[in-house]
Amino acid sequence: MAKKYKPWMLCCFILACVICAVAVICLCIVSLVDRECPSGSFRHAAVAADSRLCSEIGRNILQQGGSAVDGAIAALLCTSVVNPQSMGIGGGSFFTIRNKKGNVKVYNFRETVPQSYKTNLLNDCPKSFGVITGSQWIGVPGELRGYEAVHKQYGKLSWARLFEPTIKLARDGIPMPAYLGRLLEDQFVKNHVKNSSLCEVFCHKNKTVLRTGDTLKFPKLAETMETIAKQGADAFYTGKIGHDLIQDIQAADGTLTMEDLKSFQVRTENALTVQVGGAQMHIPQPPSGGPLLAFILRLMKGFPLSPNSLDGDQKIQLYHRYIEAVKFANGQRRSVCDPVFNNAESADHLIDPVFTDHIRGMIFLNRTHDNSYYSNTKPSPDHVGTTHVSVLDEDGLAVSATSTINHLFGGGIYSPKTGIILNNELSDFCGRADTMRPGERPPSSMTPVILESKSGGLLVIGGSGGSMITSAVALSIINRLWLGMNLTEAIAAPIVFVDSNNNVKFEDHFDKSVKDGLTALGHKPVDWKYFFNVVNAVEKENGCIVAVSDGRKNGVSAGY
Repeated sequence: MAKKYKPWMLCCFILACVICAVAVICLCIVSLVDRECPSGSFRHAAVAADSRLCSEIGRNILQQGGSAVDGAIAALLCTSVVNPQSMGIGGGSFFTIRNKKGNVKVYNFRETVPQSYKTNLLNDCPKSFGVITGSQWIGVPGELRGYEAVHKQYGKLSWARLFEPTIKLARDGIPMPAYLGRLLEDQFVKNHVKNSSLCEVFCHKNKTVLRTGDTLKFPKLAETMETIAKQGADAFYTGKIGHDLIQDIQAADGTLTMEDLKSFQVRTENALTVQVGGAQMHIPQPPSGGPLLAFILRLMKGFPLSPNSLDGDQKIQLYHRYIEAVKFANGQRRSVCDPVFNNAESADHLIDPVFTDHIRGMIFLNRTHDNSYYSNTKPSPDHVGTTHVSVLDEDGLAVSATSTINHLFGGGIYSPKTGIILNNELSDFCGRADTMRPGERPPSSMTPVILESKSGGLLVIGGSGGSMITSAVALSIINRLWLGMNLTEAIAAPIVFVDSNNNVKFEDHFDKSVKDGLTALGHKPVDWKYFFNVVNAVEKENGCIVAVSDGRKNGVSAGY
């Protein structure tokens, strides 16, 4: 006799079949979508840092359940060992963070002016390009207080866990990173290291500078990080590490005190959001370089831009307009200052469409002009340095983080008791301000960006290279959004850098016919070998993530 099923049993059976069918369909859809992602892209999360090692450390943190903030902190701590010339816990940062609901905050923990500093310090500002050394230029480091603030808000893994990979690297040592090895071969950099306290970590016992093939170790920094990992940021700002650091700074005739460390505060504010073509761009407010970047991009978007702009004479016109835009931006650099200590609206005109339209009308296709046409102020000196990390996690949290100790190896001051390399951030006031006050944050070129397209795409991008940041990031965004390049091409394309004197410097392999055309229009080309412009970015479109670390610094991204 056939077994009879009760109606409720039959319904359950049918429901189970439907659920199974839906699950199979979903798996098939996911599989198909996965296959549609381009080769080399990622489905879940990615990190773009200055080096493969640091990108992978950030990626591993994400895979272990960490947030994008956790990954960014871990990658930056790693960078302080792999590229110690660029950043470290003796410096400061801007973090632009977008949560999964689309709200964007900026955490400003850029260094500040100490309570006491050398009288008339700005009279010591150099008149030309060069490394500015000495303890008198040290600003109050904000890096660890900033990490603490963003970790409390967005972190998932423990604070100590983020330090573990870098502590091991610093203690055990790593093969001399290729990029740092090349830097140390430069005679100028080599002399800078040999003639400073940096030699303690970057020289052999016989005082010869380390080179490619040697092992790089930071034993004191490993001890310091281990203590901070266990005790938190207070170990630096109120504890023994802070006391040791202050003793070393004062022994080098610096002016920082424990009160400076104790009083440092992270500034949290809404991002400045501006429309750039069809995209919304989120940038830090002054004293970051965000308003200058927005000014250049909005100027350029008012011109007809398309992939065809790269053809023939149109390419000359494209770069001519861009150079003119940057010359006007150079003339506005003094507008970018700490709004807490200056006119809070001093940079508002840079994103005002009326002002932008007025400046665009001053750009002519057939000529350039003398410097007075763009500004009646003296130019500020250029410099190089900094690092950037872009991170996107599985939950949609996005972090664009730019960190610095300012110039190469900061001001050349190494703390032997803590292993920390100190910044020379106060030199950023040179040429961009007439005064500075205790607690004020120096003007900066740093501009960690998050862009959102109308279609839901996300671009997390930023750059390093000191004064070259604006050019590097602006051209990468123009290349990606409007000139039809993919992200790798957009970042790799040679840049043109317009220095503070409005001289035009072309990166290697820049189109010679365009250079000749620009010279014919009156632009002044100058030979230049220090192209430290580096852009790192993560982009998400249609469920696929592309991450690019700039090859100029041997960068390689990582994701899964």
